[in-house]
Amino acid sequence: MWGRVRESGAGLFNALRTEAKTGREVRSHNLFEAAAAHVAACAEDDQERIEETAGWVSPEALSFGVNELACRAVIALARERDESPRTVARALLGLPTA
Repeated sequence: MWGRVRESGAGLFNALRTEAKTGREVRSHNLFEAAAAHVAACAEDDQERIEETAGWVSPEALSFGVNELACRAVIALARERDESPRTVARALLGLPTA
């Protein structure tokens, strides 16, 4: 049973990671590194970098990482502003307060 759990975990881990070759060196990217680089590229409107970072991990993993980054950013801003995460999220999107 534990063998199956270990195999499933390894399969999931491998699905969330891909290897990018840079010259002779092979470098792996984790989903959070990919999400951070992808969001930064989007904020800078760097289409070449957006396409590069999108290939670092699976689309599902990138989506999860971007979502996690958004949640952490809203929480950090809410603490900094002493406001609720809902208020901060709505303000960032230009929505009226609920």
